[in-house]
Amino acid sequence: MKRGLCMVMLVVTAVLSFTACEKDNTDLVVYCYDSFASEWGPGPVVIPAFEKKYGIKVRLQSGGNSGQLLSRAILEKDNPEADIVIGIDNNMLSRALASGVFEKYSPENIGNIPDELLFDPSNHLTPFDYGYFSIIYDSEILKNPPKNLEDLTKKEYKNSLILMDPRTSSPGLGFLLWTIKIYKDKFPDYWRRLKPSILTITDGWSSGYGLFTSGEAPMVLSYTTSPAYHLECDKTKRYKAILFENGNYMQIEGAGILKNAPNMANAKKFIDFMIDIDFQKEIPLKNWMFPVNREVSLPDSFSAALKPEKGLLTNPGEIYKNREEWIKSWLEITTE
Repeated sequence: MKRGLCMVMLVVTAVLSFTACEKDNTDLVVYCYDSFASEWGPGPVVIPAFEKKYGIKVRLQSGGNSGQLLSRAILEKDNPEADIVIGIDNNMLSRALASGVFEKYSPENIGNIPDELLFDPSNHLTPFDYGYFSIIYDSEILKNPPKNLEDLTKKEYKNSLILMDPRTSSPGLGFLLWTIKIYKDKFPDYWRRLKPSILTITDGWSSGYGLFTSGEAPMVLSYTTSPAYHLECDKTKRYKAILFENGNYMQIEGAGILKNAPNMANAKKFIDFMIDIDFQKEIPLKNWMFPVNREVSLPDSFSAALKPEKGLLTNPGEIYKNREEWIKSWLEITTE
């Protein structure tokens, strides 16, 4: 009987030891959107730099867009498979906080980020880059670009604009919020006026921008940093961004540590690293956004990346409260 009891204790001890080894695994699992992990994105550059600095192995897992990443994190809430989620922006902030999946953390070097970019006062999400949505136009085709949102509805721009779906695309959602910021409860009327100018609405930015550069339309929704890409990579100033008279809508991207993350201590090191120069210097030419660290020098090609005098933002609580109804209204209009 004693021998049997000893055998049981040995088995239990072995199981507990194995479980402890799993929890002590130093591999850091990071969820990110597809372009971050792509061969031209920042992931293949910044991850090796982090691993070299800290001796911590990172497994970067891409999974669609930021909304899909957040949904996955919510599904895994009780038993998270990742430590960090990269790409939750200001427009998803309230949903992210309401889900309760993120751990509060204030990085040691957060002072390197200007206060106006700290979009989460609760410190559950830390910003790592930002940008401004813009209508990009082909200057070889379009000689008289619009100056504001209302101009886009003019008859001369019929079938000239490519947009993205706000249900599946962060730029698409950003543009919808932009129109709501300007037109408030009259935004449905604006979209009815805008509809003739729209050539197509794509699921994501990549497909929409690809149609634009293929010459399908002279205007597309993108970022003010897009011309910097073309100047750097294509050596051309053909594609230009428009700073609208009433301001351009802003996007701030952040990252957060998941509650009950298997590697909490290492996750905190990674968030600190995201603000360091070694990470931030890769943002302009890899993610084609502005870095949040004020000490980073921008490359010469960013002379083509315009910054508006006025960056537009919507209160996260207002987005969380009204998002579904706003998208429902948008869908009814665009499918009429």
